[in-house]
Amino acid sequence: MRFTLVYQGVLPSAGTSVEKQQIREELHTQLKELWTFAPLADRKRFLEPETGDPLSFSILIERYGHVWAPLVCDKLCLHADIEVQMLRPELPGGIVTSGGDIDNRLKTLFDALSVPQQRQQMTDTARLSSTTDPTFTLLEDDKLITRIVVVADRWFSAPAPDHVRLTMQVILRAHRVIYANDILRE
Repeated sequence: MRFTLVYQGVLPSAGTSVEKQQIREELHTQLKELWTFAPLADRKRFLEPETGDPLSFSILIERYGHVWAPLVCDKLCLHADIEVQMLRPELPGGIVTSGGDIDNRLKTLFDALSVPQQRQQMTDTARLSSTTDPTFTLLEDDKLITRIVVVADRWFSAPAPDHVRLTMQVILRAHRVIYANDILRE
């Protein structure tokens, strides 16, 4: 399965929990919409709590008073390859000196793509979520990223000097074939 996510805004090299949550919430909208299209639309039952029935299967994770719906998770035995085009309003060669170095900016992004792993990664202003309205994330944990390609280029019409425009092509891969990850065959 292959799809594209887009983010436009601030991407600091040392993102705070508030900044990461803002990115997470913008991507939540796109990921929620992704679940309305095949093949995920046919798997909406994965977004329901487990019932105790042996055939019941859920990707929902309850953590820190919130409910998360990570598409790439251990339960589905999926990994993600991510190809990022990062447009930034910096001169060529300014990767390390302007706006923060790329590796730390990417760390901020990967944290925002993931379910928070620690309580301090959450904010009090995070959108309320529940089993009927979870927060959609790409990753359960950024350790499920198996390949990263980054192309950094100049953004000539950036609205502000600290803004970036990211286009992220996501490719899902099963590391073990199970019934639940048959979505990759479609």
